[in-house]
Amino acid sequence: MIMASDIKESFFWSLFHSLGKKTMRVINDLGAAVIFFALAFLRIFRPKQFREIVQQVFYIGAKSSNIVMLIGLFTGMVLGLQLYYTLRKFGSEGFLGSVVALSLIRELGPVLTAIMITARAGSAMTAEIGILRISEQIDALYAMRIDPIRYLISPRIAASVISFPLLTAFFDLIGIIGGYLTGVVLLGVNKGAYFYRIDAYVDLTDIRGGFIKSLVFAVLVSTICCYQGYFTHLRTDSYGSKSVSLSTTSAVVLSCIMILISDYVITSFLM
Repeated sequence: MIMASDIKESFFWSLFHSLGKKTMRVINDLGAAVIFFALAFLRIFRPKQFREIVQQVFYIGAKSSNIVMLIGLFTGMVLGLQLYYTLRKFGSEGFLGSVVALSLIRELGPVLTAIMITARAGSAMTAEIGILRISEQIDALYAMRIDPIRYLISPRIAASVISFPLLTAFFDLIGIIGGYLTGVVLLGVNKGAYFYRIDAYVDLTDIRGGFIKSLVFAVLVSTICCYQGYFTHLRTDSYGSKSVSLSTTSAVVLSCIMILISDYVITSFLM
């Protein structure tokens, strides 16, 4: 006769077994990703990498600049509009420039830039490497004694580390201009007060914190996207072209989650 206590014990055992299995899988994937990044990072400094890195900087950085600056402009305009009416309640419209600049430089610039690059270039990295994997072109590189990590992964990580901070700087600058257009041109905030508050309240610590975030985001996004594409053939939930689509989706979702989590962690240390 089966007792209620046996059913409860079996349920909790099954639950702990499932949680333990998922935890071990996450730890295993995390360790593999760290090793993957370490191997790719060390190969950045091998000779004959400059041309590939420049090509990836053009693709990841230059081709993403238009969308990043467009989003930066409208983000700054929305911030200027919303913050103006908030500050006006306290009679502090003159602080609009500093609030817009600090919001962009500290938080919105690095985060939104990283998310936009993930959506455009990160997904493309995963799909491209995944297609190379399922079409056995990566195996062909092994057969020709060409290191696929040095040839495919290292230039993308190096290009991301270069491109993310530069695009973040463009985002911040265009966002501040967008705040100027809304606050000064449309709503009549004093032009001198707008730029004076930026100069008075934005210091090097704020700028340095934003660039630190962009570098961390670059490493996370490039590693996750390349890792998902490189090991797409090991997925157990699909195979072939379906595995590439699922790997691309996983890469974008995981990258955005890690961007937000790491943003909180870095902010807590920098505050």
